[in-house]
Amino acid sequence: MPAIALIYGVVAYAIFLLTFLYAIGFVGDFIVPKTIDAGWPAGATGATLAEALIVDTLLLTVFAVQHSVMARPAFKRWWTRFVPAPIERSTYVLLASAALILLFAQWRPITQTVWSLPDGLAATALIVAHWLGWAIVFASTFMIDHLELFGLRQVLARLAGRPMPEPVFRTPLLYRHVRHPIYLGFLLAFWATPVMTAGHLLFAVATTGYILIGIRLEERDLVAHFGDAYRRYREQAGMLLPLRWRGHRAGDDDAVRGQAGSRR
Repeated sequence: MPAIALIYGVVAYAIFLLTFLYAIGFVGDFIVPKTIDAGWPAGATGATLAEALIVDTLLLTVFAVQHSVMARPAFKRWWTRFVPAPIERSTYVLLASAALILLFAQWRPITQTVWSLPDGLAATALIVAHWLGWAIVFASTFMIDHLELFGLRQVLARLAGRPMPEPVFRTPLLYRHVRHPIYLGFLLAFWATPVMTAGHLLFAVATTGYILIGIRLEERDLVAHFGDAYRRYREQAGMLLPLRWRGHRAGDDDAVRGQAGSRR
């Protein structure tokens, strides 16, 4: 029923929003009770380095696999045989949030210091870059279509009895210069810190690897869908930096979708 689909979509979005806000505190190591550098799973008294590396790597792998596999067109064609198309995106968002919640709950901090900057200009610059990263992530979702990216537009269209429009190739605002502003924002948020622990470094390295792999997968899908229009775009905009080099090629996607290409 359309009303039930709408409720489902709103609940999935609310869970995502709370998870996203928690992620800011988790990575930034403030406010929330369990962060990347502090806190333990309920009942745990500590973890060996080997246990922490294994558990944290598995948690990151679960998120990366869920996030990438469910975003592929072939999987979505199979998945929508069982999940109604109007709530497919909301279900994806809900499961992605669940994977993150699992990571937050079971993460084992590895607190050995990799670098620590004293208070001063350099430390302040990293803190500013960290918050700029989160701002870029959030703002970039609205440059494309925030409601569609997180499944709300689909359930609203179902309630109104309207079909969803076909994706349109477009490059608004930051997307004119950077093919992956959302990914760029995440990288700034994950790497820019005046105090880097071994656990935070593991998180940053793993998510960077996932992002680079995700770029290739997403670009492949966009080239298949938009063809030469996207190939030209690759040559005109930087992948993660607003720089252009002759012969430079690499890829993004949700930027140009007009629909949520996403951090799917």
